Amino acid sequence: MQAYSVLCVVSLTIAFSFTWRGAWYILGFAVIELAAVGCAFLCYARHATDCEHIVLTDDLLVIHLIQADQARHFKLIRHCTKVDPPAKRHRLIGLESSGTRVEVGRFLTEYKRREFIRELRQELGSAVMPGC
Repeated sequence: MQAYSVLCVVSLTIAFSFTWRGAWYILGFAVIELAAVGCAFLCYARHATDCEHIVLTDDLLVIHLIQADQARHFKLIRHCTKVDPPAKRHRLIGLESSGTRVEVGRFLTEYKRREFIRELRQELGSAVMPGC
């Protein structure tokens, strides 16, 4: 917020000096510029704390997804969880158990997604138990 305030003060000071000398349109451009930068800061701030936490316990795969101002929590049965690799590039990893499907891997590169799938399948066990 302090950096944006300093940017506003400097930009508006320069714009007002040009306006005072007769170039009034500079002030309009400065206001538009500062509004665009302010919107960009708001978008960044809204998603700055986005994250995914995945915890594997003895019986459960617990997933916490935080996006913008929305937090969602899922508990999947460990032995019934199926890992679906992305069907296309840049898609998310699907985790499904008992009719609940969760997509994870938003913050992983494609290479890291493949590595994550391999490690998760290894930790979950290779086969889904019958009756799930």
